[in-house]
Amino acid sequence: MMNRMYGTGLACVMFLLGCVTASPASAADREKLLSEPGVYGTFAAFRIETDWGKLDQAMRIANLTSFRGVVEQHREKLAIDIYLLRGLSDHADFMLRVHGTELKDTQQFLVDLQNSAFGRYLSSVVLLNGLTKKPNYVPGFPEQLKTDLKGSSESGPYVMVLPIRKDTEWWSLSQEKRAAMMQEHTEAALPYQKTVKRKLYHSTGLDDFDFITYFETAKPEEFHALILALNKVKEARHNRRMGNPTLVGTVRSLDQLIEVLAQ
Repeated sequence: MMNRMYGTGLACVMFLLGCVTASPASAADREKLLSEPGVYGTFAAFRIETDWGKLDQAMRIANLTSFRGVVEQHREKLAIDIYLLRGLSDHADFMLRVHGTELKDTQQFLVDLQNSAFGRYLSSVVLLNGLTKKPNYVPGFPEQLKTDLKGSSESGPYVMVLPIRKDTEWWSLSQEKRAAMMQEHTEAALPYQKTVKRKLYHSTGLDDFDFITYFETAKPEEFHALILALNKVKEARHNRRMGNPTLVGTVRSLDQLIEVLAQ
């Protein structure tokens, strides 16, 4: 009986939240923002303060309504992806991945979020900024390797984010030497292309790291094997820092995250 009442109450919560804020008249071109070079990508992870647990459900609903409103308001210019980290990462409870053509638009979104009623219960624990670029080394790869790289990758519910910082020796190497090592890196990763989706962000000068690597997979064991394979290539010797933080979570919709936080 209690489970039935809880389920009914939660359904009402989601209905009320969904009715409060209408979707924007026009939304950002998500596919374009996620596929084209020259787009800024920001990863913002938050921890929810313990005071949140002291609120009754009505107050949580009110605060989560403000969260929904801020996200929907900024989706006109930004592609905003949402992940639940709680239970898989000790760094934070949830993460937002934000893509936009102007970094100031992302900044305004995060400022508005933290100034909202829900934002009063948030602590920003990880903030990473990067930029998508055209491949630096792929054009020089053998034709067969370039063809193999065009194969599709499967998305999955699991997400891993690892920032990387290279040592100074890496940047002093010639383009040819770096290209040779990145070819070895690519060949080692190729067996996992189908099962692990990858996206790279360049963050030198925008962050304390040089790269942000984003992965999606339905098989965490495949990601584990991929990282072991990449640790064996010569290029990995130039990783001054990899991870720390390493963020692990699952893909969620805004409604799904709100449902978890409303409980």
